[in-house]
Amino acid sequence: MSTPDVSVVVPVYNTMPYLTGCLDSLVGQTIGLGRLQVVAVDDGSTDRSGAELDRFAARYPGVFTVIHQANSGGPAGPCNRGLDAATGRYVFFVGADDHLGPEALERLVAAADQWDSDVVLGKVVGVNSRHIYQDIFAANQVDVDLFDSPLPRSLANTKLFRRDLLERHRIRYREDLPLGSDLPFTLEACYRARRISVLADYEFYYAVRRFSATNITYLSRHLDRLRTVEATTAFVADLIGPGKQRDAVMARRFDHEIAKLLEDDLLRLDRDTQQRVHDGIGRLAAAYLTDDIAGELNAETRIRLALTRDGSLDDLLAVIRQDARTGVPPTVVEDGRRYAAYPGFRAGVPDSCFDVTTAPDWVAKLDVTGLGWETGRRGERVLTVTATTPVPDLPPLSVSAEEILADTETVTAGPDGTTLRIRFRAADLLAATGPTGQRRAVSAQVGEFDPGLAQGLNRATGAGGSAALRAPRLRATAPLLRRRGARLYVVTPVVDESGRLMISVVPVTPNRVVAQVRRTLRRRQP
Repeated sequence: MSTPDVSVVVPVYNTMPYLTGCLDSLVGQTIGLGRLQVVAVDDGSTDRSGAELDRFAARYPGVFTVIHQANSGGPAGPCNRGLDAATGRYVFFVGADDHLGPEALERLVAAADQWDSDVVLGKVVGVNSRHIYQDIFAANQVDVDLFDSPLPRSLANTKLFRRDLLERHRIRYREDLPLGSDLPFTLEACYRARRISVLADYEFYYAVRRFSATNITYLSRHLDRLRTVEATTAFVADLIGPGKQRDAVMARRFDHEIAKLLEDDLLRLDRDTQQRVHDGIGRLAAAYLTDDIAGELNAETRIRLALTRDGSLDDLLAVIRQDARTGVPPTVVEDGRRYAAYPGFRAGVPDSCFDVTTAPDWVAKLDVTGLGWETGRRGERVLTVTATTPVPDLPPLSVSAEEILADTETVTAGPDGTTLRIRFRAADLLAATGPTGQRRAVSAQVGEFDPGLAQGLNRATGAGGSAALRAPRLRATAPLLRRRGARLYVVTPVVDESGRLMISVVPVTPNRVVAQVRRTLRRRQP
């Protein structure tokens, strides 16, 4: 038998009925079955997943290699077993609840062959409002620099890898990590690669957010995630020496994986867990948080990280409580420096923890105080957001839901602060949403609207003067049902787990209706 061009590795654990759609998308690839190997590893599934794999193997002999094994506790083991069994020139990893565009593998292999690339990223899009960073997919690129691009924010394993690269360097998944094992795997592959390329002109990979997830990442707890970030940051430090290259990779760990451990939901944990999270992140900050990294973080993240290193747990909790329940604190200006006057300021904590002088996003921090649907001047439905800030001399701001710009006007401005009214047209939100739906973060930025800044930074670094709108005291707002073409969509403003305002636009599907009914019934149970 000739060597296949690409081996697709699929780790599987209880993913029916999504698994069928995933496998259908593989056998329907335009690259053709003769150039394809599918290695599926059933990691002790207790639903029909194992039987479904055997059904596809019987239907497509010579294409599928199915491995059944006892549950290993995470995707790393199945990925390694699949990689060991792969024979293709290239390897591609697919989550068993995700699926590919029909031309995905053919386009990826053609690009890798044409450009002699070791790693090729194809555009990934989210399904069911799953958020995927899109800044790396701004355009097709033959050469991408790991240290001078958005690539460190996109280190999931959903890429085409040259198998010879993986074997030559014995790159494998960390089986001691039930979570996040794809980050060190992908990072090392990109670090060792001679060429990394990006294809952005086709939707290659559809990453699905399940309605009722058993995915281990969705169910993970703070201490599990803390152990993961401790292991992955140590891996980065071992792989890349101190300096700007390491900082470029570490910055994305601090503004995402580490920062997410310090969000508002920390308030709901028991005291012992809170203390362990505080102390663990404090050790990471002391070891790896350089001034260059801190300079790339938004003010909120920078302050919370500083308090894990230089403050007590109570200092940290007081800041989180202020953001989650009260709102933006006043700003103190002294000797040419600006300080965020959170609880704890001038109470034994170093002033440097609260210094926002060089944080351009600080003045863009707004608290949402009102939210509702209204009828606009032209009869269209409009989502109206009222937001306030204690800043009296607010510079001009633009507000957007990623690339969708809102109409913004100042309602009041005085010594006690500023109130803004922000309007999003429902038609604009619908027109910019694909058939699978999307959830957008709402952010404010200083100065003129910059689509790249709004889309790329509002949920991450906040650099350049962009800050997500928070809604610390907001009640739920009714969704809006609207038709676009032949489909119905639900437009809903929501507050995410970190207390930030999001606008969700999703299609009405049978699965979504069933999932909503189940959630409603669970809430009503005594």
